[in-house]
Amino acid sequence: MSAISIRTAPVARLLGLFLVLFGIAMLPAAGVGLAMGDAEFRLILAGALPVSAAGGLLFLLFRANRSELTVRESLLLVMLIWISASAAGSIPFVLSGRFPHFADAFFECASGFTTTGASVLPEVEVLPPAVQFWRHYTHWLGGMGIVLLMIAVLPVIGMGGVNLFRAHSAGMKSDKLKPRMFDTASTLWRVYIALTLAEYAMLRLAGMTPFDAICHTFSSLGTGGFSTHSTSAAYFRSPAIEYILALFMLLASINFARHYQVWALRDPRAYARDPEVRLHLGLTAAATCAIGYSLVASNGYGIHTAFRAALFQVVSIISCTGFASDDYEKWPYVAQFILFVLMWIGGNGGSTAGGVKTFRVLMLFRAIRHAFRRITQPRRIFSVRLGDAALDEPQVHSLLTMILITVMFYVAAVVAVTAGGVDLLTGLTAVISCMSGVGPAWGSAGPTENYAGISESAKWVLSACMLAGRVELYAFLVLFLPSFWRD
Repeated sequence: MSAISIRTAPVARLLGLFLVLFGIAMLPAAGVGLAMGDAEFRLILAGALPVSAAGGLLFLLFRANRSELTVRESLLLVMLIWISASAAGSIPFVLSGRFPHFADAFFECASGFTTTGASVLPEVEVLPPAVQFWRHYTHWLGGMGIVLLMIAVLPVIGMGGVNLFRAHSAGMKSDKLKPRMFDTASTLWRVYIALTLAEYAMLRLAGMTPFDAICHTFSSLGTGGFSTHSTSAAYFRSPAIEYILALFMLLASINFARHYQVWALRDPRAYARDPEVRLHLGLTAAATCAIGYSLVASNGYGIHTAFRAALFQVVSIISCTGFASDDYEKWPYVAQFILFVLMWIGGNGGSTAGGVKTFRVLMLFRAIRHAFRRITQPRRIFSVRLGDAALDEPQVHSLLTMILITVMFYVAAVVAVTAGGVDLLTGLTAVISCMSGVGPAWGSAGPTENYAGISESAKWVLSACMLAGRVELYAFLVLFLPSFWRD
């Protein structure tokens, strides 16, 4: 019998370091609550202190083991980080008394860190400021990736961090901006923070309160979708706020490597050179025009109102944010179908958005064109290209395998959710919404509804869908293979 190849010591040591940092990362929420006179800031401390203490103990027990992580150990650590973050981060939710079961608190926290934005709260206003801030802060941390944050602040990981970075972004198209992973992670975080400050300033100028502005900045840049109001973005009834949110949701759904090239390296043509960005912006524009026209023709919207509603909802869905400014379940069926397709596609690789990613859609269509060309011109040699890169057969095969696995996982998850008593429409759309990190779906989980009425078993399945979608299905499912654990 083959021996188990996963070493627990280096994994436990780095998990302990993460938990220490995670507890420290919770403290700003307590500080905000204290500054706002919220006595329930203690709920944050009641979560942060034990988590850091447990992490410190785990690190001390295995501190002598400084060996590098293998790829398999990195994959395991990534999943442990996301699961432990969701579990530890749910402690303030549990203690608040606003979540009836641990499944609800875990669902809410997993939704925050995976930037899904699905909520089990019928009225989000019931949360105290400290817990409300923590809820949105999970979007901001999870948006860029808590694993990426760990790499940015822990150069002690060394070369093991390269494997951890690759494990976290399995299947993701991203450019190596710097020769070292630490520099790359730090660079992406600087871009992220700059965008955060810019959006906060603009939302304040548009009339938001400081608390609403920072919370919605976290949600939109993290492409999460939590709001401080139960009616989401529709609460503000402000075209200016909707346009600002749409702008930053769109920016967050574009590969952050492109932002760095345009703003830091002063290369304004970086967006135009990237076929993935061009397709992403083209899909956004085409969907906005098609839905806007359908709203004018079928629902009697004015031209500007239709354009604004269509643009906001298209950007919200394709960026997998999930803000709602209108009840799209009342829109024409063609508009709803377009939104459903965009929910599948999602944003760019290397962005904070979810979905199968635009670059995979681009690769798929070019692979199909390549197949037809080989049929019609069998003697010619064609290559599948993505930008300046030529894709070999194993890469194309991996793409098709990924799509097949996604469909199979989706079907299995729908079966599990509907077996838990969820109706078919809600099950079909909620699973893809959670896998893509969108949040609102259709049916009882629509844009004006929530996930409160879904059974506990279904909430656990949907929580797994969120985690699997966030780390990419390969990284999630490979842990269930017996060969993963063997020598």
